[in-house]
Amino acid sequence: MRSRPTAPFDVKTFLATSGQDHSIKKFARDDIIFSQGDQADDIFYIKEGKVKITVVSSRGKEAVVGIFSAGQFFGEGALNGQRVRMSTAISMGNDCTIARLSRSLMLFTLNEEPAFSRFFIEHLLSRNLRVEEDLVDQLFNSSEKRLARILLLLANFGKEGKPEIVIPDITQATLAEMIGTTRSRVSFFLNKFRRLGFIEYNGKMQVHSSLLNVVLHD
Repeated sequence: MRSRPTAPFDVKTFLATSGQDHSIKKFARDDIIFSQGDQADDIFYIKEGKVKITVVSSRGKEAVVGIFSAGQFFGEGALNGQRVRMSTAISMGNDCTIARLSRSLMLFTLNEEPAFSRFFIEHLLSRNLRVEEDLVDQLFNSSEKRLARILLLLANFGKEGKPEIVIPDITQATLAEMIGTTRSRVSFFLNKFRRLGFIEYNGKMQVHSSLLNVVLHD
């Protein structure tokens, strides 16, 4: 008697299915997913919404070091021997859905399923490219260009699929932390972008593709 063929591994189905060592949870705005200093046992995948990553220095100063959106992993340090969280992950908005995978499940699936390994490696390569771009941005671009780039990234310009023209609620202070400038400078540039028709905000901020002119202009 022939055995039934095994169905091919599907990454999306795997990430959407709860099971042993794997759960899916919705978070409200500003919910803490994990805190700096927590034990690092799990890896997380964003199904919907955005997540803000912050770090607090020994002197108590907080900085935003990243904002991740749907389709991205975070907390991967748990796979590389990190036993304590080096940062805090906070949900943004009320539609944040996160898949949690245990370290053991991640390692097993990476080892056993080539399709998932490829998917995860693509994520890591994309993350490394983003880190390099951020470093170049900080070293060589003006704070005005850095702000424009951050707004475009938050709106998902340059990614596959339809851009999210309306970006999540984010304070001017948070934007200032992300680009390394003051809140007053962020306010000045936002007002300039709005005056030029690059953005609109009436409760929610809308980003137009014309904002690319700021990034591309020498």
